[in-house]
Amino acid sequence: MTDTTWAPDLTQFPGPKYLALSRALRDAIRAGDLPPNSQLPTVRDLAWRLHLTPGTVARAYQLATQEGLLAATVGRGTFVAAQSPRLGPTQALYTERVTGGSTGLVDFRPPQVPEVGQAEAFRAALLEMAGATGQGWLDYTSQLGEAALRAEIVGWMGDRILGPIGPEDVALTHGGQNAISLIFDCCLRGERPVVLIEELAYPGFRYAARAARAEVVPVEIDEHGIVPEALEAACRRHGAQVLCLTTEAQNPSTGRMPVKRRQEIADIARRYDLQILEDDCYSIAESDIPSLRALAPERVWLVGSVSKTISAALRFGYVICPAGMGEAGRLTAQHGFFALSRPVADLMLHLFRSGEAQRIRAAVQAEFAARLQTLVNLLGAYDLGWQPGVPFVWLRLPIGWRASAFVRAAEARGVLVRSADEYALVHGRAPNAVRLAIAANLPRDVFEAAVQKLSDLLARPPADLSV
Repeated sequence: MTDTTWAPDLTQFPGPKYLALSRALRDAIRAGDLPPNSQLPTVRDLAWRLHLTPGTVARAYQLATQEGLLAATVGRGTFVAAQSPRLGPTQALYTERVTGGSTGLVDFRPPQVPEVGQAEAFRAALLEMAGATGQGWLDYTSQLGEAALRAEIVGWMGDRILGPIGPEDVALTHGGQNAISLIFDCCLRGERPVVLIEELAYPGFRYAARAARAEVVPVEIDEHGIVPEALEAACRRHGAQVLCLTTEAQNPSTGRMPVKRRQEIADIARRYDLQILEDDCYSIAESDIPSLRALAPERVWLVGSVSKTISAALRFGYVICPAGMGEAGRLTAQHGFFALSRPVADLMLHLFRSGEAQRIRAAVQAEFAARLQTLVNLLGAYDLGWQPGVPFVWLRLPIGWRASAFVRAAEARGVLVRSADEYALVHGRAPNAVRLAIAANLPRDVFEAAVQKLSDLLARPPADLSV
């Protein structure tokens, strides 16, 4: 059966065109308008018919294929899958990064740390570790062997106001995303638990919640973060178990929650017995106000990692558990993956004890600060949200631009940015804005030239917003 003339009306779907097309595909398949085994138009034919770029259509087809709705066969075309959508996650957490070179693209979607001597520090540590390998490298790793590393984390977090903490409060994980999943494993119960997130939030929260079979409910935010009245209403209505939020550097808006708002959130959490996941992964500068972990130590799980301060490749993260819950966190980790990989644990311990971790963090912060200054200088004439120490900015687009159109136009000029739509739920509200992360791995002249392209683009909005 073929349906190569299918051409949906995308005007009913807000947001980027590729997401609109993927939603149209999903709705048509579920409604039976595209029965199983129906053949879809080719990428180029559908792109021509809908006035889209072939890349936009290919991206929508790829999302629907990942979800199990479509099946592509080389030489035959793309068909509606005959089987039910597959189990498990259906959306990639991130689009693959690009690093320039032969692609000619500059990637401002994820922050990327600069090379400030990490390679040499890792090499020296690994050489020393090689001389100490023995029988212990043949056995399963255990939580008992991580005590010294947990103690180093307490010192590493000394620039935060966390309240009394010790090694017994720490659980170690394979990166920040693994830490989020660990917390959900600890806290969620029942067949359909509810997780609250900011209405614009790090996508990893909702991916991890869905993997845990939880319902995700967005809560209104303002310039200070979660709105207390909206949070209380959500707690009353949904009986939520976990709230995920970022207090120091809201992702993507860069906002910082003041102490009074933090205290209000902590008070509401106590009234409704709500556990709080406080994401600290982007907070690379010192903080001079109490964290939620300090204000509500009995219910706050603080997540951190070294991805934005040392290297994302290490996949090393940690959780400062609520008081008295450290053992529960470590047991959950043990049930999930026993303990950290021995090479990663030993390497991180060496970096902390030698002082290299602290040196690298300071150098990374300095380079991020210099790039941030460049970005603010070039785009400061526009409505830009930023704060010192945070490796991304929030650009509210001027009149004449839609976020989806700006993302496509920027990509056509070789610069990749993230639309606000990627931080909202499918049916949530997304402002007309984009997030620009600092690619500190690029030469400074290349970085500055890419920002200048965005500045030039902002000054010349298209005559036709459908572009």
